[in-house]
Amino acid sequence: MAEFEPVIGFEIHAELATASKIFCGCPTTPGGDPNTHTCPICLGLPGALPVLNKTALEYAVKVALACNCKVSSPSIFERKNYYYPDLPKNYQISQKRAPFGVDGWFEYEVNGETKRVGIYDIHLEEDAGKLVHPEDKKAAHYSLVDYNRAAVPLLEIVSNPDIRSIEEAEGYMAAMRQMLLYLGVSEARMELGQIRFEANISVRPKGSSELRKRVEIKNLNSFRTVRLATEYEIERQIEAYENDEKIVQETRLWDEVRGITVAMRSKEDSHDYRYFPDPDLTPIVFTPEYLSELKASLPELPMARRNRFISEYGLSTYDATIITGEKAFADFLDTAVSHGATPKVVANWMQGEMLRRLNDGNIAPADNPVTPQALAELIVMVENGKINNSQAKQVFNEIFDTGKSPAQVVKERGFEQISDTSELESAVDAVLAANPDAAQKYAAGEDKVIGFLVGQIMRATKGKANAQIVNEILNKKLR
Repeated sequence: MAEFEPVIGFEIHAELATASKIFCGCPTTPGGDPNTHTCPICLGLPGALPVLNKTALEYAVKVALACNCKVSSPSIFERKNYYYPDLPKNYQISQKRAPFGVDGWFEYEVNGETKRVGIYDIHLEEDAGKLVHPEDKKAAHYSLVDYNRAAVPLLEIVSNPDIRSIEEAEGYMAAMRQMLLYLGVSEARMELGQIRFEANISVRPKGSSELRKRVEIKNLNSFRTVRLATEYEIERQIEAYENDEKIVQETRLWDEVRGITVAMRSKEDSHDYRYFPDPDLTPIVFTPEYLSELKASLPELPMARRNRFISEYGLSTYDATIITGEKAFADFLDTAVSHGATPKVVANWMQGEMLRRLNDGNIAPADNPVTPQALAELIVMVENGKINNSQAKQVFNEIFDTGKSPAQVVKERGFEQISDTSELESAVDAVLAANPDAAQKYAAGEDKVIGFLVGQIMRATKGKANAQIVNEILNKKLR
């Protein structure tokens, strides 16, 4: 690595979160008995005609706009011809010459540095089915096919080879997945195959601008797998160049057991797929008004939101990054602040007590049982001196478990704090009278006597005394 640098690009495949498939009304719900989410259209039976899913189109264009792409108008669908057992038509409806998005860029951060990756194109296509390999040794020579996933809308985001390290690659994948979640266009659950990665990798001497033969590694379904496969492939190519061996442009697979990439097939060029316009789908022309409406509907994206949390709310870079990592978490903060809570205090609660309870219960931020309005109410109670911090934690845990409002819990538990100065002065006088040597100890420099006295006052008031006011009264009287 001292003499070489990697050149990495990605093809990210994301299943879109539509209710039905891209060209028919079959459901896209994961799972189900094999071959039950199918119909003549997604099975490609003779005479069945596709009809484009409008929501899939909208989602695809939103991603293209979020990635600063030019939207092709007209855009066309084409037939990509190749045989694969889980592709029932023996061709895939995809896009090549006029995809929805072209010539864009995407920015993200790695170690505090902003990186920009060019987006070659963003196109929409239909997913293939799924091969199932029986574990029975007697069945080792055949596979079963499930077409439930066939024709689920699949968005492919193709980047330029602008990534120069594994850290940049991991940051790019994470940021892209985060963007898809913020846009609400994909659930992007890696364990369900809803987002998959294909890495295109080559290496070259440092300082060189040439693009050498690249290798594509297919079907990588986790960040960990991408890291391992990329690390291995970089080392393999460097070793090959050092031994004067040629790198063949090909498609490889990651062998998890052996920890190596293995050749799958030679890399096809576009002419090998014999693309031609699909005669059953008309070209799509976008009006400027339609594109303007879609662009205006885009949410605030993660990087912009994080920067706003830093500048507007005064959060640290670390806190803002953590909170904007999940859209539901970031939405929670904004809503709580809109209900009168101090941003930094909300952030502390979210990353402390709230995150602990969510993690303990394995609960997603989107399913948080505490509403932002409830947390804001609780925070305002503390800031107004109605309850103390210790009581607030107890109240929080009860509203987390029961869904009750903070006011209801405070009332039921009798937690409302005593902040009346005259009432607290009486309590302080009573405790000082019971401890006549306290003033002498305080005068002698025994500061810990304050803590003892506060404890006695809290005990006498059953924990309801406002500790801050008690300290002020005590210090004044002792002085």
